[in-house]
Amino acid sequence: MVSAAYSYLGSSTLDDGLTLQTSGGPAAHPRFFTGFLTDPGAAATGLLAVAEVARTRYFRPVSPASLDPVVTAGSDRLRFESFSGCCGVYARLDVLPGGLDGDIVAHGTTNVDVNLPLQRALTRVGRTDPMHVAVGPDDLTVTTFDGPLVERKVPLPSRWLRGFAEAQVLTSRFDPRAELGIADARALLQRLSATDKSVLWAVPAGRTLRLTSRPGPGAVCLPGAGRLVALKPFLRYGRTLTVHGPAVTAGSPPVASTWELSTPSLRLSLTLSPEPHRGFSGEGAVLESLASDEAADDAELISALLSWDPTIDVDALATASGLDAARVRDALTQLGTAGRVGYDVAEAGYFHRTLPYSADVVERMNPRLAAARALVEAGAVTAGADVSVVRSGDETYHVRHASFSCTCPWWAEHRGGRGPCKHALAVRMVVTSTVEVPA
Repeated sequence: MVSAAYSYLGSSTLDDGLTLQTSGGPAAHPRFFTGFLTDPGAAATGLLAVAEVARTRYFRPVSPASLDPVVTAGSDRLRFESFSGCCGVYARLDVLPGGLDGDIVAHGTTNVDVNLPLQRALTRVGRTDPMHVAVGPDDLTVTTFDGPLVERKVPLPSRWLRGFAEAQVLTSRFDPRAELGIADARALLQRLSATDKSVLWAVPAGRTLRLTSRPGPGAVCLPGAGRLVALKPFLRYGRTLTVHGPAVTAGSPPVASTWELSTPSLRLSLTLSPEPHRGFSGEGAVLESLASDEAADDAELISALLSWDPTIDVDALATASGLDAARVRDALTQLGTAGRVGYDVAEAGYFHRTLPYSADVVERMNPRLAAARALVEAGAVTAGADVSVVRSGDETYHVRHASFSCTCPWWAEHRGGRGPCKHALAVRMVVTSTVEVPA
């Protein structure tokens, strides 16, 4: 039997925002990492990009409300993550082992403000200027020639928790579709308009990408090219641009994609939601994985087996747990819903965050899931061989098992593009799990 124990400095709370407490060891002022960044100019520019995304609403712009990246110290790297104010862009800066000159002495996560003094200090960091970073459960301290600047922990927007889980599920379906040298990447990104909100498609064409209005095999969706503007300052440091996305065909609807600029020691990536007006928190990609009645129990088992390797090996977890790979991925989705797991498209693997897992959060963050369970518990599902009937209020809907399509208005509007409706989820619970339907 494998067990894992975390000692938290306090209780995490979920009110209007999520306040995190993570394991930080017994010291009065613990640190996850302390040391210098070996590519300070690029790291400062990347951190500014992550903060810029956090303060921006790309759809219906309003005054900035947040500059609060989530900082995670893993076994061999630092990760800075944020979502845009509209939750439609997920930004991440990975500081890889070669980018760190210091020790990661503990694993942990915190979320801090990047206020105006720190922004100004970061803009003045040159390629060879020293930049010292200390990350703990309560603060981030950045020391430059301007002196030390301490950023304290702040509440995390609760919407981000759903965004983390949805982005994890969507990006786990991605493959690398194109890789551009920095000259071609610069030419491509510089000709994109910062105000472009149209859905374009990028098709590999020689050493670069050709933009078109129609999807086709090998294409990558570029929904709202203006949302890539935060990558542009990093072009002076980047070596390659790698574009990731799911497989598409002619006639495919808009899909998410990841655009990643990398150096030998850093990776800055932006993941775009399928359309500029859509936030990751409402995509519904996690719902099918959460619908099985064993998902929560599997998540507890997988949580106990997780090691602190840079990436999480699904096959190794399947062997250790006795679960098949599909159930392991569903369990990782459950953990991701509580912010405990993310997905790295560059390494095609899952990674840890040390946020405390709570099954209650899953239900509260996914009202469609809770509504589906209520339908099952109310005996509203009449299972059939190929088609099941669901009574919802005064209406009756039919769900086809082959596609889990439904006759409800939600399905008619979204056609599964925003995840399953509550009726299809309820039927899935009944026909694919051990849920007992009331007589």
